[in-house]
Parts: sequence; C-alpha cells; structure tokens
Amino acid sequence: MYDRDVDVPRLVARYRLDDASLPAAIASAASRATALTGAPFNSAGLNLYRDGRDSVAPHNDRLYEIVVGYPIALISLGATRLMTVRSKAPFVDAQGKLRRRVFDLDLEDGSLLLMSYETQRRYDHGIPKTSAAVGARISLALRVRP
Repeated sequence: MYDRDVDVPRLVARYRLDDASLPAAIASAASRATALTGAPFNSAGLNLYRDGRDSVAPHNDRLYEIVVGYPIALISLGATRLMTVRSKAPFVDAQGKLRRRVFDLDLEDGSLLLMSYETQRRYDHGIPKTSAAVGARISLALRVRP
C-alpha cells in the first residue's frame, strides 16, 4: 500500500494471462471479458473477501501500472458486497459546503464492472468492512499492464 509492504485484510493472488499455469476458470473469464469490452487484458488479480471483516481501503490503481486508455474489469463472484466510489476533488454544494461525490454500488454475483483509466485519476474506490453477515466473495480484476 502506497509503495510499502503491509498486511492486507483479504487474500490476494496475481497472474499474467499468458502464464502456462493460469487456471482455466480465470482464462475463460478473461476471454469473455475481452470479448465484451475489446480490451486486451494481460493481468488478473484476485481478492478473496472471506466475510465482512475483509476489506480494501479507498484507493485508485497506480497509473504507472496500467496502460492509458484501457479499462479495468472487475468480475464479482459470490456474496454481494458494497463498493464505495468517491471523487478525489471536492465540490461546493448549494449550501456552500465542500463535499465529495460518493457512489455506492452493490457488486452482485456474476456482475462485471468496468472502470476507465480516467476513473483511476478522478475517483477512489474501496470495499468497506461491514458488521452484516455476508458470505465469501472473489473479485477478479483484469488489467492491461505495460
């Protein structure tokens, strides 16, 4: 996190899509996402959120680790989890208060979310902890890396 090694509150794995040891399920999901989006994904990151205690803090992908102009595809498998997306730049509302735009999205089983390169520049996204009883969820993040 922020170019430091720290423990993360979820389980993670990463694959290159041209890796001979790539599991068939990941190759199939990546192929379908490429067919839908036209993006030449070459990297897959997996996050296992075991329950509501597992999370990821608001962040954006490091711009030097993704290719300009290509989206990031997030495929959700398992329990529905909330993703919060918030603008980096604040705005002044009608009452003169400084605010940030915030969007909450339920990432449902089988859903595909595309986040543009510009989204990484202008917004942070995260999966907050929750005290609600939620099951396990895998997030498969497909990227075009340099």
